[in-house]
Amino acid sequence: MNPTVGDVVAVLDRLYDPAWAESWDAVGLVTGDPEQPVRRILFAVDPMRAVVNEALAGDFDLLVTHHPLLLRGVNSVAATTPKGRVVHDLIRSGTALHVCHTNADNANPGVSDALAAALGLQDTRPLKALPAEPMDKLVVFVPVAETQAMLDALSKAGAGRIGDYERAAWSGTGEGTFRPLEGANPTVGQVGDIEVVAENRLEMLVPRRRRRAVVEALKAAHSYEEPAYDVYELAALPSERGGGRVGVLPEPMPLADFARLVGDKLPRTEHGVRVSGDLERTISTVAVVGGAGDSEFDRVRAAGADAYVTADLRHHPATEARAYDEGPALVDVAHWASEWPWLRDAERLLLEGLAAQGSTVDTHISTFRTDAWNLRL
Repeated sequence: MNPTVGDVVAVLDRLYDPAWAESWDAVGLVTGDPEQPVRRILFAVDPMRAVVNEALAGDFDLLVTHHPLLLRGVNSVAATTPKGRVVHDLIRSGTALHVCHTNADNANPGVSDALAAALGLQDTRPLKALPAEPMDKLVVFVPVAETQAMLDALSKAGAGRIGDYERAAWSGTGEGTFRPLEGANPTVGQVGDIEVVAENRLEMLVPRRRRRAVVEALKAAHSYEEPAYDVYELAALPSERGGGRVGVLPEPMPLADFARLVGDKLPRTEHGVRVSGDLERTISTVAVVGGAGDSEFDRVRAAGADAYVTADLRHHPATEARAYDEGPALVDVAHWASEWPWLRDAERLLLEGLAAQGSTVDTHISTFRTDAWNLRL
């Protein structure tokens, strides 16, 4: 069964949540009807004219790219401009365009994971870790006989999800005591009498965005007129998501050999591989950033990297980075080449996600080089 554009976008949004994109970015569906069936999908780094022509000639229903077509705000998409003509041709042909940019950079696995894997790096971790989703811990005291019903209600409202597990909770039995006062309508006991009830202390993790819904579910499910509960805000922790990756090579090697490895593992471009550093230096720990990465030198040094693989290194940031005696060697590659390995990851993960819901599509990865430079003298 073929999915719709909306079905495909839903899987991509789970893999590369638009909420993970940087505030300046433009990700998501650019053209296309969510109800349109999808038979063929083309993956590419850039939605350039040549790539769009490839999509149209190949009768692809959906083009998924890393870079946006319309990153900056526009007042017109008239066919009098190159991008306007692209928009018109996509719409006329019924070809949808979907963009996964910095949301794919910050995903795990994401763009830099694919680059790290292409170079054989092991034990990778984010270079620029994003904070994990803010979490609370909910503690509620409930009569023992009501524990499972309360667990169900809180879980349904969004509590108790840990990784691939749901309805996760801890409970311990103790005694709750109280004296109902005048005006109370107690579920257990009488006004003026001290009561002792066997209760469970139930603890569950709650995404902070679900706090209100979970507390409302607690009050609705609890038999007490005034249920006792606490909400603790947990400390912010780094997540496994974020830009760049740091990892180690299976075996240390000289910088010259490592640079040749980079050249062999990434697609060939006229840009080639540029190296700055002592060619005999031993390289073991490597930082990578797919795309432009000369804003991350401080983090790369703090990570203790022996070499830094990225793209678009400018003269002044690069020379300043090399001024540090213990700074990393620099390996500069083409922007397009550093991000192209991600396309295979995106293709594989999308196909797995669609297969899980019983959908099949034909996919293809564009090998058209959209690097800006086409001659080196």
